[in-house]
Amino acid sequence: MDKSNQKTIIRVGSRKSELALIQTKFVISQLKELYPEVEFEIISMTTMGDRVLDKPLPKIGEKSLFTKDLEVALLSGTVDFIVHSLKDLPTIMEIGTTIGAVLKRDDPRDALVLRDELKEFELNSLPSNSLIGTSSLRRTAQLKRKFPNLRVSDVRGNLNTRLKKLDNSSQAASDNNSKNYSGIILALAGIQRMGWEKRVSQIIDSDVMLYAVGQGALAVECRLGDDDIIEMLEPLHHYETVLQVVAERGFLTKLGGGCSAPVGIKSTVCLDKNVISLDGAVWSLDGSETLHCSSSVELADKKVIQNHIDQYRSEDGEPPKKCPYKQPRQFVGVTPGKISYLDLDAALQLGTELADSLINKGALNIMNTAKEIIHSAIK
Repeated sequence: MDKSNQKTIIRVGSRKSELALIQTKFVISQLKELYPEVEFEIISMTTMGDRVLDKPLPKIGEKSLFTKDLEVALLSGTVDFIVHSLKDLPTIMEIGTTIGAVLKRDDPRDALVLRDELKEFELNSLPSNSLIGTSSLRRTAQLKRKFPNLRVSDVRGNLNTRLKKLDNSSQAASDNNSKNYSGIILALAGIQRMGWEKRVSQIIDSDVMLYAVGQGALAVECRLGDDDIIEMLEPLHHYETVLQVVAERGFLTKLGGGCSAPVGIKSTVCLDKNVISLDGAVWSLDGSETLHCSSSVELADKKVIQNHIDQYRSEDGEPPKKCPYKQPRQFVGVTPGKISYLDLDAALQLGTELADSLINKGALNIMNTAKEIIHSAIK
Protein backbone atom coordinates (compact mmCIF):
# COMPACT_ATOMS: atom_id res chain seq x y z
CA MET A 1 0.00 0.00 0.00
CA ASP A 2 1.41 3.38 -1.03
CA LYS A 3 1.87 5.40 2.14
CA SER A 4 2.89 8.68 0.55
CA ASN A 5 1.66 11.97 1.96
CA GLN A 6 -0.95 12.31 -0.78
CA LYS A 7 -4.47 11.81 0.55
CA THR A 8 -6.15 8.74 -0.88
CA ILE A 9 -9.93 8.29 -0.85
CA ILE A 10 -11.23 4.74 -0.89
CA ARG A 11 -14.92 4.24 -1.70
CA VAL A 12 -16.56 1.46 0.31
CA GLY A 13 -19.81 -0.23 -0.74
CA SER A 14 -22.39 -1.24 1.86
CA ARG A 15 -26.03 -2.16 2.19
CA LYS A 16 -28.13 0.59 3.80
CA SER A 17 -29.31 -1.36 6.83
CA GLU A 18 -28.11 -0.28 10.26
CA LEU A 19 -26.27 -3.57 10.80
CA ALA A 20 -24.54 -3.39 7.42
CA LEU A 21 -23.33 0.13 8.13
CA ILE A 22 -22.08 -0.86 11.59
CA GLN A 23 -20.11 -3.69 10.01
CA THR A 24 -18.72 -1.45 7.28
CA LYS A 25 -17.64 1.20 9.78
CA PHE A 26 -15.94 -1.49 11.86
CA VAL A 27 -13.87 -2.66 8.87
CA ILE A 28 -12.97 0.94 8.06
CA SER A 29 -11.86 1.50 11.68
CA GLN A 30 -9.52 -1.49 11.41
CA LEU A 31 -8.05 -0.13 8.18
CA LYS A 32 -7.67 3.40 9.61
CA GLU A 33 -5.41 1.98 12.32
CA LEU A 34 -3.18 0.55 9.61
CA TYR A 35 -3.45 3.43 7.13
CA PRO A 36 -4.24 6.67 8.99
CA GLU A 37 -3.44 8.73 5.90
CA VAL A 38 -6.23 7.12 3.87
CA GLU A 39 -9.75 8.52 3.79
CA PHE A 40 -12.77 6.24 3.35
CA GLU A 41 -16.15 7.17 1.90
CA ILE A 42 -19.16 4.88 2.39
CA ILE A 43 -21.49 4.45 -0.58
CA SER A 44 -24.62 2.65 0.57
CA MET A 45 -27.38 1.09 -1.50
CA THR A 46 -30.25 -1.37 -1.28
CA THR A 47 -30.14 -4.83 -2.83
CA MET A 48 -32.86 -7.08 -4.24
CA GLY A 49 -32.94 -8.98 -0.94
CA ASP A 50 -33.68 -5.67 0.83
CA ARG A 51 -36.35 -4.57 -1.66
CA VAL A 52 -38.39 -7.77 -2.04
CA LEU A 53 -39.82 -8.44 1.41
CA ASP A 54 -43.13 -10.13 0.57
CA LYS A 55 -41.59 -13.49 -0.42
CA PRO A 56 -39.42 -16.03 1.39
CA LEU A 57 -35.80 -15.83 0.20
CA PRO A 58 -35.76 -19.16 -1.71
CA LYS A 59 -38.93 -18.22 -3.59
CA ILE A 60 -37.50 -15.02 -5.05
CA GLY A 61 -35.61 -17.26 -7.47
CA GLU A 62 -32.42 -15.21 -7.69
CA LYS A 63 -28.88 -15.84 -6.51
CA SER A 64 -26.74 -13.14 -4.90
CA LEU A 65 -29.81 -11.49 -3.41
CA PHE A 66 -27.84 -9.29 -1.03
CA THR A 67 -24.72 -8.82 -3.12
CA LYS A 68 -25.44 -8.37 -6.83
CA ASP A 69 -26.26 -4.65 -6.83
CA LEU A 70 -23.12 -3.96 -4.81
CA GLU A 71 -21.01 -6.10 -7.15
CA VAL A 72 -22.26 -4.13 -10.15
CA ALA A 73 -20.98 -0.99 -8.42
CA LEU A 74 -17.68 -2.73 -7.65
CA LEU A 75 -17.06 -3.92 -11.20
CA SER A 76 -18.03 -0.55 -12.66
CA GLY A 77 -15.50 1.21 -10.41
CA THR A 78 -18.12 3.07 -8.38
CA VAL A 79 -16.73 1.50 -5.22
CA ASP A 80 -13.30 0.01 -4.41
CA PHE A 81 -14.42 -2.73 -2.08
CA ILE A 82 -17.57 -4.03 -0.35
CA VAL A 83 -18.14 -5.21 3.21
CA HIS A 84 -20.43 -8.24 3.52
CA SER A 85 -21.69 -10.68 6.06
CA LEU A 86 -19.81 -13.65 4.63
CA LYS A 87 -22.88 -15.91 4.80
CA ASP A 88 -24.53 -13.66 2.18
CA LEU A 89 -21.76 -14.28 -0.38
CA PRO A 90 -22.33 -17.12 -2.86
CA THR A 91 -19.61 -19.76 -2.94
CA ILE A 92 -19.11 -19.08 -6.65
CA MET A 93 -18.00 -15.48 -6.86
CA GLU A 94 -19.02 -12.98 -9.51
CA ILE A 95 -16.46 -13.06 -12.34
CA GLY A 96 -13.77 -10.46 -11.71
CA THR A 97 -14.21 -10.33 -7.92
CA THR A 98 -12.49 -11.93 -4.95
CA ILE A 99 -12.68 -11.98 -1.16
CA GLY A 100 -9.65 -9.92 -0.21
CA ALA A 101 -10.06 -10.30 3.55
CA VAL A 102 -11.95 -12.43 6.05
CA LEU A 103 -11.93 -10.85 9.51
CA LYS A 104 -11.84 -12.70 12.82
CA ARG A 105 -15.09 -14.54 13.27
CA ASP A 106 -17.57 -13.54 15.95
CA ASP A 107 -19.76 -16.17 17.61
CA PRO A 108 -21.35 -18.08 14.69
CA ARG A 109 -24.26 -19.55 16.65
CA ASP A 110 -27.94 -18.66 16.34
CA ALA A 111 -29.93 -16.95 19.07
CA LEU A 112 -33.55 -17.03 20.18
CA VAL A 113 -35.19 -13.67 20.83
CA LEU A 114 -38.59 -13.84 22.56
CA ARG A 115 -41.35 -11.38 23.35
CA ASP A 116 -40.90 -9.71 26.73
CA GLU A 117 -43.57 -11.78 28.45
CA LEU A 118 -41.90 -15.00 27.27
CA LYS A 119 -38.25 -14.04 27.67
CA GLU A 120 -37.59 -16.54 30.48
CA PHE A 121 -38.37 -19.48 28.16
CA GLU A 122 -36.10 -21.44 25.83
CA LEU A 123 -36.89 -23.56 22.78
CA ASN A 124 -37.41 -26.71 24.83
CA SER A 125 -39.72 -25.03 27.34
CA LEU A 126 -41.92 -22.78 25.17
CA PRO A 127 -45.64 -23.56 25.23
CA SER A 128 -46.81 -25.88 22.47
CA ASN A 129 -47.85 -24.15 19.22
CA SER A 130 -45.65 -21.13 19.94
CA LEU A 131 -44.86 -19.42 16.63
CA ILE A 132 -41.18 -18.93 15.80
CA GLY A 133 -40.17 -16.63 12.94
CA THR A 134 -37.19 -17.27 10.67
CA SER A 135 -36.39 -16.70 7.00
CA SER A 136 -33.90 -19.60 6.93
CA LEU A 137 -34.67 -23.06 5.55
CA ARG A 138 -31.78 -24.39 7.65
CA ARG A 139 -33.27 -23.10 10.91
CA THR A 140 -36.79 -24.13 9.91
CA ALA A 141 -35.79 -27.74 9.18
CA GLN A 142 -33.87 -28.10 12.44
CA LEU A 143 -36.71 -26.55 14.46
CA LYS A 144 -39.27 -28.88 12.91
CA ARG A 145 -37.08 -31.91 13.56
CA LYS A 146 -36.08 -31.15 17.16
CA PHE A 147 -39.04 -29.10 18.39
CA PRO A 148 -42.11 -30.50 16.59
CA ASN A 149 -44.43 -28.91 19.17
CA LEU A 150 -43.50 -25.44 17.85
CA ARG A 151 -44.82 -23.74 14.73
CA VAL A 152 -42.47 -21.99 12.30
CA SER A 153 -43.25 -19.16 9.91
CA ASP A 154 -41.27 -16.96 7.55
CA VAL A 155 -40.24 -13.50 8.72
CA ARG A 156 -38.39 -11.12 6.38
CA GLY A 157 -36.64 -7.78 6.72
CA ASN A 158 -33.48 -6.45 8.31
CA LEU A 159 -32.83 -6.96 12.03
CA ASN A 160 -34.71 -3.80 13.01
CA THR A 161 -37.74 -4.82 10.93
CA ARG A 162 -37.84 -8.37 12.29
CA LEU A 163 -37.56 -7.22 15.90
CA LYS A 164 -40.35 -4.71 15.31
CA LYS A 165 -42.56 -7.50 13.93
CA LEU A 166 -41.83 -9.52 17.05
CA ASP A 167 -42.50 -6.65 19.44
CA ASN A 168 -45.76 -5.83 17.64
CA SER A 169 -46.92 -9.44 17.94
CA SER A 170 -48.39 -8.94 21.40
CA GLN A 171 -51.00 -6.67 19.81
CA ALA A 172 -51.42 -8.90 16.76
CA ALA A 173 -53.48 -11.71 18.25
CA SER A 174 -56.75 -10.07 17.24
CA ASP A 175 -55.47 -9.01 13.82
CA ASN A 176 -55.99 -11.75 11.25
CA ASN A 177 -53.55 -10.05 8.89
CA SER A 178 -50.65 -10.24 11.33
CA LYS A 179 -48.61 -13.14 12.70
CA ASN A 180 -48.45 -13.47 16.44
CA TYR A 181 -44.78 -14.45 16.83
CA SER A 182 -43.63 -15.79 20.17
CA GLY A 183 -40.02 -15.40 19.10
CA ILE A 184 -37.61 -15.15 16.22
CA ILE A 185 -34.23 -16.73 15.56
CA LEU A 186 -31.35 -14.52 14.42
CA ALA A 187 -27.60 -14.81 14.04
CA LEU A 188 -26.04 -14.02 17.41
CA ALA A 189 -23.19 -12.06 15.81
CA GLY A 190 -25.60 -9.57 14.24
CA ILE A 191 -27.42 -9.07 17.53
CA GLN A 192 -24.14 -8.42 19.32
CA ARG A 193 -22.94 -5.95 16.69
CA MET A 194 -26.19 -4.02 17.13
CA GLY A 195 -25.70 -3.98 20.91
CA TRP A 196 -28.90 -5.93 21.58
CA GLU A 197 -27.44 -8.73 23.72
CA LYS A 198 -30.08 -8.15 26.43
CA ARG A 199 -32.79 -9.25 23.99
CA VAL A 200 -31.34 -12.77 23.73
CA SER A 201 -33.30 -15.42 25.64
CA GLN A 202 -31.18 -18.35 24.46
CA ILE A 203 -27.90 -18.80 22.63
CA ILE A 204 -28.58 -21.96 20.65
CA ASP A 205 -25.63 -24.31 20.93
CA SER A 206 -24.33 -25.73 17.67
CA ASP A 207 -25.09 -29.23 18.98
CA VAL A 208 -28.75 -28.19 18.86
CA MET A 209 -28.66 -26.09 15.67
CA LEU A 210 -25.84 -26.12 13.14
CA TYR A 211 -25.16 -22.67 11.74
CA ALA A 212 -24.89 -21.31 8.20
CA VAL A 213 -21.72 -21.42 6.13
CA GLY A 214 -19.67 -18.31 6.94
CA GLN A 215 -22.04 -17.13 9.70
CA GLY A 216 -20.44 -14.70 12.14
CA ALA A 217 -17.60 -13.65 9.79
CA LEU A 218 -17.19 -10.43 7.84
CA ALA A 219 -15.76 -10.54 4.32
CA VAL A 220 -14.36 -7.76 2.17
CA GLU A 221 -14.93 -8.23 -1.55
CA CYS A 222 -12.79 -6.39 -4.09
CA ARG A 223 -11.84 -6.59 -7.75
CA LEU A 224 -9.63 -9.47 -8.76
CA GLY A 225 -6.34 -7.98 -9.92
CA ASP A 226 -6.69 -4.74 -7.95
CA ASP A 227 -3.35 -5.33 -6.25
CA ASP A 228 -3.31 -2.07 -4.26
CA ILE A 229 -6.64 -2.83 -2.59
CA ILE A 230 -5.80 -6.50 -2.07
CA GLU A 231 -2.51 -5.50 -0.42
CA MET A 232 -4.37 -3.01 1.78
CA LEU A 233 -6.88 -5.63 2.90
CA GLU A 234 -4.46 -8.51 3.47
CA PRO A 235 -3.56 -7.64 7.12
CA LEU A 236 -7.23 -8.08 8.05
CA HIS A 237 -7.13 -11.78 7.09
CA HIS A 238 -7.59 -13.92 10.22
CA TYR A 239 -5.81 -17.27 9.91
CA GLU A 240 -8.22 -19.59 11.77
CA THR A 241 -11.31 -17.91 10.31
CA VAL A 242 -9.99 -18.14 6.76
CA LEU A 243 -9.36 -21.87 7.18
CA GLN A 244 -12.84 -22.36 8.64
CA VAL A 245 -14.64 -20.54 5.86
CA VAL A 246 -12.59 -22.21 3.11
CA ALA A 247 -13.59 -25.61 4.54
CA GLU A 248 -17.23 -24.54 4.92
CA ARG A 249 -17.49 -22.96 1.47
CA GLY A 250 -15.77 -25.97 -0.07
CA PHE A 251 -18.40 -28.15 1.60
CA LEU A 252 -21.29 -26.05 0.30
CA THR A 253 -19.81 -25.73 -3.20
CA LYS A 254 -19.57 -29.50 -3.56
CA LEU A 255 -23.17 -29.93 -2.37
CA GLY A 256 -24.43 -27.14 -4.61
CA GLY A 257 -26.46 -25.70 -1.73
CA GLY A 258 -27.24 -22.18 -0.66
CA CYS A 259 -30.55 -20.75 0.44
CA SER A 260 -32.39 -23.25 -1.83
CA ALA A 261 -31.91 -26.23 0.51
CA PRO A 262 -31.36 -26.71 4.27
CA VAL A 263 -27.60 -27.09 4.88
CA GLY A 264 -25.80 -26.52 8.19
CA ILE A 265 -22.20 -26.56 9.36
CA LYS A 266 -19.88 -26.31 12.35
CA SER A 267 -16.11 -25.88 12.13
CA THR A 268 -13.29 -25.55 14.64
CA VAL A 269 -9.55 -24.98 14.39
CA CYS A 270 -7.41 -26.28 17.26
CA LEU A 271 -3.97 -24.69 17.02
CA ASP A 272 -2.61 -26.76 19.92
CA LYS A 273 -3.31 -29.96 18.01
CA ASN A 274 -2.88 -28.34 14.57
CA VAL A 275 -6.24 -29.76 13.46
CA ILE A 276 -9.31 -28.42 11.68
CA SER A 277 -12.64 -30.20 12.26
CA LEU A 278 -15.91 -29.97 10.37
CA ASP A 279 -19.48 -31.12 11.01
CA GLY A 280 -22.03 -30.84 8.21
CA ALA A 281 -25.63 -31.84 7.63
CA VAL A 282 -28.52 -31.58 5.19
CA TRP A 283 -32.25 -31.85 5.91
CA SER A 284 -35.52 -32.18 4.09
CA LEU A 285 -37.67 -29.04 4.27
CA ASP A 286 -39.82 -30.51 7.04
CA GLY A 287 -36.81 -31.89 8.92
CA SER A 288 -38.08 -35.48 8.72
CA GLU A 289 -34.99 -36.60 6.80
CA THR A 290 -31.43 -35.70 7.71
CA LEU A 291 -27.88 -36.79 6.99
CA HIS A 292 -24.93 -35.75 9.17
CA CYS A 293 -21.19 -36.33 8.88
CA SER A 294 -18.09 -35.20 10.79
CA SER A 295 -14.42 -35.24 9.90
CA SER A 296 -11.11 -33.59 10.72
CA VAL A 297 -7.70 -33.17 9.14
CA GLU A 298 -4.25 -32.25 10.38
CA LEU A 299 -2.85 -28.97 9.13
CA ALA A 300 0.62 -28.70 7.67
CA ASP A 301 3.53 -28.74 10.09
CA LYS A 302 4.98 -25.23 10.29
CA LYS A 303 8.45 -26.64 9.50
CA VAL A 304 7.04 -28.13 6.31
CA ILE A 305 5.56 -24.77 5.37
CA GLN A 306 8.89 -23.04 6.00
CA ASN A 307 10.73 -25.62 3.92
CA HIS A 308 8.17 -25.10 1.18
CA ILE A 309 8.91 -21.36 1.20
CA ASP A 310 12.68 -21.90 1.35
CA GLN A 311 12.60 -23.99 -1.84
CA TYR A 312 11.69 -20.88 -3.80
CA ARG A 313 14.02 -18.36 -2.17
CA SER A 314 16.40 -16.57 -4.47
CA GLU A 315 20.18 -16.91 -4.15
CA ASP A 316 20.36 -13.85 -1.91
CA GLY A 317 17.95 -15.47 0.55
CA GLU A 318 14.99 -13.25 -0.27
CA PRO A 319 11.54 -14.89 -0.41
CA PRO A 320 10.00 -15.25 -3.87
CA LYS A 321 8.59 -12.10 -5.41
CA LYS A 322 5.05 -12.14 -6.75
CA CYS A 323 4.82 -12.29 -10.51
CA PRO A 324 2.96 -9.14 -11.63
CA TYR A 325 1.28 -11.07 -14.46
CA LYS A 326 -0.04 -13.98 -12.41
CA GLN A 327 -2.98 -13.74 -10.00
CA PRO A 328 -2.83 -15.79 -6.79
CA ARG A 329 -4.86 -18.96 -6.68
CA GLN A 330 -8.38 -18.57 -5.33
CA PHE A 331 -9.80 -20.84 -2.65
CA VAL A 332 -13.60 -20.86 -3.10
CA GLY A 333 -13.38 -17.17 -3.88
CA VAL A 334 -10.88 -16.25 -1.15
CA THR A 335 -7.52 -14.67 -1.97
CA PRO A 336 -4.98 -16.51 0.24
CA GLY A 337 -2.84 -13.54 1.23
CA LYS A 338 0.05 -14.82 3.35
CA ILE A 339 -1.72 -18.00 4.47
CA SER A 340 -0.02 -21.20 3.33
CA TYR A 341 -1.52 -22.98 0.33
CA LEU A 342 -0.78 -26.24 2.19
CA ASP A 343 -3.19 -25.30 5.00
CA LEU A 344 -5.77 -23.89 2.60
CA ASP A 345 -5.64 -27.04 0.48
CA ALA A 346 -6.14 -29.14 3.62
CA ALA A 347 -9.18 -27.08 4.64
CA LEU A 348 -10.67 -27.17 1.16
CA GLN A 349 -10.13 -30.91 0.86
CA LEU A 350 -11.78 -31.45 4.25
CA GLY A 351 -14.92 -29.60 3.16
CA THR A 352 -15.06 -31.31 -0.22
CA GLU A 353 -14.58 -34.81 1.20
CA LEU A 354 -17.15 -34.25 3.93
CA ALA A 355 -19.66 -33.24 1.25
CA ASP A 356 -18.74 -36.34 -0.74
CA SER A 357 -19.50 -38.47 2.32
CA LEU A 358 -22.98 -36.95 2.53
CA ILE A 359 -23.52 -37.31 -1.21
CA ASN A 360 -22.63 -41.00 -0.99
CA LYS A 361 -25.35 -41.36 1.66
CA GLY A 362 -27.98 -39.70 -0.56
CA ALA A 363 -27.72 -36.01 0.34
CA LEU A 364 -28.37 -34.81 -3.20
CA ASN A 365 -31.69 -36.67 -3.29
CA ILE A 366 -32.81 -34.86 -0.14
CA MET A 367 -31.60 -31.50 -1.46
CA ASN A 368 -33.08 -31.93 -4.94
CA THR A 369 -36.46 -32.82 -3.45
CA ALA A 370 -36.30 -29.64 -1.35
CA LYS A 371 -35.46 -27.55 -4.43
CA GLU A 372 -38.29 -29.13 -6.44
CA ILE A 373 -40.81 -28.30 -3.71
CA ILE A 374 -39.59 -24.70 -3.62
CA HIS A 375 -39.63 -24.31 -7.41
CA SER A 376 -43.13 -25.78 -7.67
CA ALA A 377 -44.30 -23.27 -5.06
CA ILE A 378 -42.83 -20.42 -7.14
CA LYS A 379 -44.84 -21.50 -10.18
